[in-house]
Amino acid sequence: MDKVILAFSGGLDTTVCVKLLEENYNLEVITVCVDVGQPKKEVEKAEEVAKQLNVKKHYTIDGKNEFANDYIAKGIKANALYEGYPLSTAIARPLIAMKIIEIAEKENALAIAHGCTGKGNDQFRFEAVIRSMSNFKIIAPIRELNLTRTEELDYAKKHNIPLSSDKLYSIDENIWGRSIEGDILENPANEPPEEIYEWTATGENANEAPEKVAIEFEKGIPVAINGKTMSLLDLIGVANEIAGKNGIGRIDTIENRMIGLKSREIYEVPGAILLIKSHQALEELVLTKDELLFAEFMSTKYADLAYTALWHEPLREDMDQAIDHMQRRVSGKVVMKLFKGSIIPLSRKSEYSLHDIEHVSFEDKENDQKEVEGMIKHHGLQANIYQKLNRKES
Repeated sequence: MDKVILAFSGGLDTTVCVKLLEENYNLEVITVCVDVGQPKKEVEKAEEVAKQLNVKKHYTIDGKNEFANDYIAKGIKANALYEGYPLSTAIARPLIAMKIIEIAEKENALAIAHGCTGKGNDQFRFEAVIRSMSNFKIIAPIRELNLTRTEELDYAKKHNIPLSSDKLYSIDENIWGRSIEGDILENPANEPPEEIYEWTATGENANEAPEKVAIEFEKGIPVAINGKTMSLLDLIGVANEIAGKNGIGRIDTIENRMIGLKSREIYEVPGAILLIKSHQALEELVLTKDELLFAEFMSTKYADLAYTALWHEPLREDMDQAIDHMQRRVSGKVVMKLFKGSIIPLSRKSEYSLHDIEHVSFEDKENDQKEVEGMIKHHGLQANIYQKLNRKES
């Protein structure tokens, strides 16, 4: 019997896919769960569910450090924000897809399968990588059979498929953030229930006193928090905890999906907000005005490529080269103030600072203030001539 490698989370969609692939496609299923920082219980659940489903083989792959160092780090350096929020799910998908391909090659599989529906973005993200980096056939049972969530639940009950929950929320979590959608959240008129949040406090329940957080960067990558040097993976965990308890990182947005739909999406990204805001604060100190303008443009484009399943687009690699060159000087220390959902920089310091306190000081006597008069006379010269002509005509 031919083998199929299924990207497996143990959730409703992928669990149902196991039986669908066996019964409707006559394939032997091998499941793969790539750990990119989802809760340990979720990884263990995937293993247990795969066992209960009697799949031929199940792989659990630890991709947390690779995700942090090779994907999130790039997102931080680029300040990658899509429509105002840090990308967590989108930048994890290329790594997961690559790991799935590795297992498919190892197992000499016929095809790779995923549990994406035809409504979302992940079908593009998985398949774009699989098509560009391999020749495996792709199977998407939920999409191909046009199944709704309710129909999936009915199918699971009919076939005694184990499900850990009957909630219709779709939650994706990794070390960089949580995304929550589905059920009552689909209607933007509905207020999100507090039960959907796990990482962040409300503004009312956040810490009663402001908290100062010091972030140190080397070449654009955070390397220490509050004086403690640690791996990026560990630092993100600490940042999530600190920012979350201060009410940082809740985002409720109407997002524009790739297929043209508007979708109500809720995110928890406390650590991502803290680290990107800190990174931007340091860039303001060490990059020139034109570099900052160009960095803002690249940030938007970089996030758009990641969101729209074009991580393997050559332009993204080209921008990495430009970003890395600029980030050589983004080293230093930033202290941020967090308080009940607000986050502002308090201090910034870098050996590459372009801020010259002697020149900017009002007490400066070395630079003659009168020297600027010639510059002022010629500033806006063409606009001045234009306005004079207008006055003559009127």
